[in-house]
Parts: sequence; C-alpha cells; structure tokens
Amino acid sequence: MNAQQRGITRIGAVLSMAVMLPSVAVAADSCVECHKQWESGSSDPTQVIDQDVHFQRGLSCADCHGGDPKATEAEAAMDKAQGFLGRPARQDIPQLCARCHAEPTYMRKYNPNLPTDQYAKYLTSQHGKRNSQGDSDVAVCTSCHQAHGIRSKKDPFSPVYAANIPGTCAECHSNAALMDRHGLPVNQHWDYAQSVHGQALLVRGDRGAPHCASCHGSHEASKPGTIAIGNVCAQCHGLTRDLFAKSPHKAAHDALGLPECEVCHGNHLIKKPTDDMLGTGSGAVCISCHEPGSKGYQSAQQMRETIEQLKAQILNGEAVVKQAAELGMDMGDAEYALHDANTKLTQTRTYVHAFSPEAMQAPAQEGLHGAQQAEQEGKNAIHEFQFRRQGLWLTLLILILLVGGLLLVIREMESPPKSRR
Repeated sequence: MNAQQRGITRIGAVLSMAVMLPSVAVAADSCVECHKQWESGSSDPTQVIDQDVHFQRGLSCADCHGGDPKATEAEAAMDKAQGFLGRPARQDIPQLCARCHAEPTYMRKYNPNLPTDQYAKYLTSQHGKRNSQGDSDVAVCTSCHQAHGIRSKKDPFSPVYAANIPGTCAECHSNAALMDRHGLPVNQHWDYAQSVHGQALLVRGDRGAPHCASCHGSHEASKPGTIAIGNVCAQCHGLTRDLFAKSPHKAAHDALGLPECEVCHGNHLIKKPTDDMLGTGSGAVCISCHEPGSKGYQSAQQMRETIEQLKAQILNGEAVVKQAAELGMDMGDAEYALHDANTKLTQTRTYVHAFSPEAMQAPAQEGLHGAQQAEQEGKNAIHEFQFRRQGLWLTLLILILLVGGLLLVIREMESPPKSRR
C-alpha cells in the first residue's frame, strides 16, 4: 500500500462511525471503511455487508479473516501476528466456517436452534469427500451460501431459500464443462423443472414441495442409492411406502437390486401419475416387467378395471346429479356423496402400491356405493320434478275449467230474463 492509500485509510478510519443495526451496534471497523474507498472488486463485500446475517449480529470481517479491525494502519490491521488469514484457500473454507458453526456453546449465543453438525455432515457428503481429496471443483460453504452478504434461508433473496435451491445447485450441476470432468449429467435441473415437484415449487410457489436438498440432503448431499430411495420418498409419501413395503414387489425389488419408487416413477423427471400407467395398455409401466398371461399381468388388468369401474360410476352419478340440480332440485346430499366417492377413488389409486387387486376392493366398493347412491338420489329428484310438473299442468287445467265455468255462470246471471208469451 503506497502513502496515498495509507492516507485514505487513515481518513476513512477517523471519519468512520458506528454502524447502527436493529439490535446490535457495531464499532468502527477499519476493514470495512478501507475497502469502501476502493473502486476495484475489493470494495464489493462492503456493498452487501448490511444484509449479512453475521454482520447483523455484530460479527465482521476480522471474525473470518482475522487481523485487527481497530488498527488504522493497513499493515497493523492485516498483521499475521494478530491472526490475519487473508483470503482463505477454497479447500479450507468448510473448516473455517466450522470454527463457529460446529461449536454448540458459541452458536447458542446467537441461535440455539441452529444445528451444529453441518460440518460433520459435509465430511460425509460427496462434496466433502472430494474436497478432502483436493478436488477444487466441488462445492464448499460459500458455493451455496455465498461469501459475503450471507442471508437467512428464510430470505427470498437467499440462494438457499427453498424456491432458489434448484437454481443454486444448477450453477454447478448444469455446467457442462464442470460436470464433464466428473462424468456427471447436466439435465437434472431441466428434468426437475418439468416434473410434478418442480412445477409445484417453481411455478405455483408451493414451498412444501421437495427440492434437491429434500432428497439428496443439504450439507450431507449425496446420491440416495438403491436402498435409500424408498425411505427418501417416504418423507412425504408415507402411506404409499408402507403399502409398497408389504407388497410382493418389495421382495422382488430387493432381490434384483432395484430402487423402489424410481423404477416406475423415475427420479428427477417425475410426472404426475395417471391411470394409464396402470394395467396392460401401451402406456402402462406394468408391462415392462410382467409378460402377458403372468399373474402380475392379470393383477394389473384387474386393478385397472377396478379403477375404471369406479370412475365410470362416478361420472354417471355426476351427470344425473347435475341434471337434477339444473332443474332446481336440492342435491346437496348427493353432491357430498359424490365428493366422498372421489375421495375413495384417490384412496383406491393409492392402494395400487399394495399391488394386490384385493387390497383395492375396500375403498373401491365404498366409492361405488356412494356414487350409486348419488345417482339414485339424482334420478329420484328428476322423477319428483317430472311428477310436480305433471301435477302443475293438471292443477292448471282444473283452474282453467273452474275459471271457465265461473265465467259461464256470470254470463248467465248477467243476461236478461226471457219474456213469457
């Protein structure tokens, strides 16, 4: 640093004042004040520091980089004897962050609920393992959280906000040159964005929808593996997984080393399931394993027939109830019965994962009964409407006859009496 730069540093340090934050007053910091004066990239961290969760809690540059933030001379501020580290090596960043984030006692002063096992999990991840081997391509803490201006994961502008996580992961995993060095594909983000999960999170803004970290983990990120996939999906689809675990498919998948849910539904490009996936039609996934005439093939046919029968009955009930409602009849009870029948249809579809026609019968029969009941109520209402209409016409005819007779009597009474001869 030349004399002019030292002068700027001294002036900045003298003129600096305490930076007031919502709950913490931070003393004058020569690191911040000096770097603010620079026009090069060295001033970039100071442009985002106000949004940084660490800075907002009273921490600043020296807590990570070391040195003496109270010194007005650059040499003194960056004295290695004062613990100045400068810019840490990429490989050392996880351990650097762990100095605080892996210390429960220290972290309790700021957020008692914040986990302190992130570093231990990172060491077990694919990123952590490769980083320990000296691979400079892999993600470290700053790859996902950034280095400066680190925001809370609840902040919509944070790279680790739920809706932003797929894009954050894609910065590396959609980089063809980077992934090619490790023999990894780059289509995961595109597939996810088209999937039922991606559409829910990225299009409809449903933050409860799964993202990359939901299945792969965050700090412990890794490929789930054949054995773990069912458990991963079970985080959200618990009943489905329980049914599968008791089904004949479970033993078959284990024997063949096949991942449970992924065989039929895929992984990143998971589409919304349709009834066409079930059965023996051209779009059914069942026929990819079960040959015509086999027990599994026949079971697939029976399960599809059960669903189609229930769907047809619901459609019939809806058509009749709609017709009755359009005639002005009160169909509240019938509409509720149809709603319940549709719920049973959803349950019947879920019980497909038991891979047993018998297991589907209970909810299917309940749905059929409800839909048939609604249809009958609709027919009764239409019959009642027709009866009322016929009664109305009959009543109207009687009224007309009465009025006509009354008019005749009136005319007779008003006509002059006939003279006698």
